Amino acid sequence: MYTYDIEQLLKDGSAIRLKPQGYSMYPLFHPGRDEAVIEAYPIHLLRRGDVILYRREQSILVLHRICRITSDGFYLVGDNQTEIEGPLRPDQIRGKLTGVVRNGKSFSVSHPVYRMLSSLWLFLRPIRPFFWRIMALFRKISSGR
Repeated sequence: MYTYDIEQLLKDGSAIRLKPQGYSMYPLFHPGRDEAVIEAYPIHLLRRGDVILYRREQSILVLHRICRITSDGFYLVGDNQTEIEGPLRPDQIRGKLTGVVRNGKSFSVSHPVYRMLSSLWLFLRPIRPFFWRIMALFRKISSGR
C-alpha cells in the first residue's frame, strides 16, 4: 500500500492495518510480525501516551508516541528511542493507533493494562538505554557466554 493510499483511506474514514518497519517502536511492535490498526482521530482529543501516524516534513510516514503537547505542537518519541522529535504541527498528523494485531490476536490500546504499561514505558524514557544494557547482560549470562 502506498503512502498516498494510506492517507486517503484515513481521510475517507477507513481504519487501516499496516506492519510497522524498523525497530523504533520496539517492544510494542516487532517488525514483520505485528500490525498497527490506525484510524483518523480528532486532533484536540490526542493526549500524552497516544501513538500517532504522522508525516515528517516532506518525508515519510512515521508511527511514534506523543510524549508532550505544548502550544508549539506535539513532541514524539519512538518506544525504542530516547531522542524527542518535534514540534510537530497538527496538519502533519494522519491518524491514531487504536489497536494492535499480534500473532492473529487483536487488542485495543484503550485497554487499562496497555495504558498502564505504555505510560510506564514513556516515564522510563530517560533510562531506556541503561535498561537495554541490563537486558543484554542478562541474555549474555543466561546463554553462558
